[in-house]
Amino acid sequence: MNISGYEFLEDRLYNKEHCWLKKEGDNLRIGVTDFFQKTANEIVFVELPAEGRVIEAGKNFVSVESGKWVGRIKGTVSGTVVKSNGELADFPYLLNESPYDEGWIVDVKPSDQSFEAELFDLNDAAQLESFKGFLEEEKQRIAKLAE
Repeated sequence: MNISGYEFLEDRLYNKEHCWLKKEGDNLRIGVTDFFQKTANEIVFVELPAEGRVIEAGKNFVSVESGKWVGRIKGTVSGTVVKSNGELADFPYLLNESPYDEGWIVDVKPSDQSFEAELFDLNDAAQLESFKGFLEEEKQRIAKLAE
């Protein structure tokens, strides 16, 4: 689905940190959105959490560096990292080229399901409209920062 020039897949949930989450059995696969990668520009470095690390919702768990930006990604879910995408260490550009497939970041076993209340489900009409509004606000915020 195209929203304001950015692609979003309907089989995932989205957060306000510009990440997506997709259920994979008992685990969640987490990555960044098309909006994230286009806003960051060329990703040149990704520091991943180690497998077995416990992450907390609202706390930083991944570092990302692009040609114009260095920052951290906050977790939406608390749980244990069961797998990190080691390909990103050598090929960080996968976040740009394939943010929804090859550029996934981690698989996490959530400690509970409370995270779902904080996510946007684009298959729900009301949540889709809310997400569109959020995305427009983000575009305006980032445009002001660039001035």
